Amino acid sequence: MKKLFLSRFIRIKVKGMVLAFLFTAFLFITNCTEDANKSDLLFYKDSEGIEKPVKTLIEWEQKRKQILDSMQAAMGELPDRSNLPPFDIHVIDSLKDQHYTRYTINFTVAEQERLPAYLYVPIRDNTEEKLPAMLALHGTASMGKGAVDGQGELSNRAYAKELAQRGYVVIAPDYPSMGDLKDYDFKTDRYQSGTMKSIFDNMRCVDLLQTRADVDPERIGVIGHSLGGHNSMFVGAFDTRLKVVVSSCGWTLFDYDNLKEADDYIKRYGGRLGDWAKDVYMPLLREKYNLDPDSIPFDFDEVIAAIAPRAFFSNSPLKDEDFDAKGVKAGIASALNVYRFFGAEDKLQVRYPDSKHDFPTGVRLEAYQFIDKILGHIPNHTEIK
Repeated sequence: MKKLFLSRFIRIKVKGMVLAFLFTAFLFITNCTEDANKSDLLFYKDSEGIEKPVKTLIEWEQKRKQILDSMQAAMGELPDRSNLPPFDIHVIDSLKDQHYTRYTINFTVAEQERLPAYLYVPIRDNTEEKLPAMLALHGTASMGKGAVDGQGELSNRAYAKELAQRGYVVIAPDYPSMGDLKDYDFKTDRYQSGTMKSIFDNMRCVDLLQTRADVDPERIGVIGHSLGGHNSMFVGAFDTRLKVVVSSCGWTLFDYDNLKEADDYIKRYGGRLGDWAKDVYMPLLREKYNLDPDSIPFDFDEVIAAIAPRAFFSNSPLKDEDFDAKGVKAGIASALNVYRFFGAEDKLQVRYPDSKHDFPTGVRLEAYQFIDKILGHIPNHTEIK
């Protein structure tokens, strides 16, 4: 009788453990499904246009392509990059610093298109070692690339020069309508937006860096502030050769009206959207989408998702009047689901300094250290002059 009781007790206990295990597994699967459902970023459309959850890397690549297609719907198509002409680099002048030589150059990006840029080459003893490289994109400034060289009054914009001091090969091009491209004519070019022209130019800068004997083609990143901040994200989404993307004061969500306490933002939203629709940026937002935020085919959390699982760092000040930090926080929360999908949460970094539209020294240093870590670089000089 005692043996029978024990036998039944053991069977009941084992059955209970199995049921508990199954219940726990059910909860785990349910929670994972709920996490996926929190973000449209983890859903793609199959060949029949039916939305399905992303479960595999192949399905993610389909989703990523759909994001890039949506970006091109608002920016115009990325031009064909096959059969491009030689660079035909012209060196205009050079300036020698203690840590680098800065060359003023221009080069061919496509037939009848030349791009002015600064090229920084570190001075070093070991000339056989291949160096990491950075593409440095300037903000809205009439001087163009001069801003990231520290030539303006804003000392916190000199990240091209500072990265060169740290031992990076750096290329800093002009954005169309600024710097040596101040007379650029958007009406007669072959692009549907200044944004897409910049993406094409910036990808050609990466092409140029990869041809250099002193550059490690697998260790290239991009950094930018404001105008350069969102352009660093755009080129980072399209160009997977960029292993780290740093955006300072460069973005917030377009579609922000689903957040609470956003009335003031929405009142200002139309004006901001109008700015995005200028010829210098994305006029299709006006011509094709009538400045309707609900019709815009992409948003910035999707741009970040298209960068994943590569490294992304955002400097998003709490008092930035151009790019509201609340929209950044919502976008980061959305994009984090994609980084979790890849198990790469540590590759998504954001800082919220208590400042206005700026790239403060402390955060800038953190960004440089993040770049160093991702690109496996030990900087020659860490001080900021």
